[in-house]
Amino acid sequence: MSVFKLPASVCDELTHMIRQYWWGMENGNKKMAWMSWDKLRLPKSMGGMGFRDMLSFNQALLAKQAWRLLDTLESLCAWLLKAKCYPSGHLLDTVFSGNGSSVWKGILHGLVLLKKGVI
Repeated sequence: MSVFKLPASVCDELTHMIRQYWWGMENGNKKMAWMSWDKLRLPKSMGGMGFRDMLSFNQALLAKQAWRLLDTLESLCAWLLKAKCYPSGHLLDTVFSGNGSSVWKGILHGLVLLKKGVI
């Protein structure tokens, strides 16, 4: 999740699986829904279970990877990606083609979010 931009359908399916675990069927009977989903998604400090919105969580992790490339220029990952993907410039100033790997497309999505200021 931290390097691939997941489709919204995959994020919805992950949420569905979590909900089914808590509220699904057991021995042919529906489980008791002790709390609403909105309350389950609240942080633990506010009385919830701390479940995350998977789409927002995926975007946050991708933005974090892009931030690491901008912040830690001496890391091996940043050094390798700079040599391969943007050798003659800075990450923020580079124009990217759409034919990169899935990992690179995920990092670019995180970079777009960072440029917009969505953190």
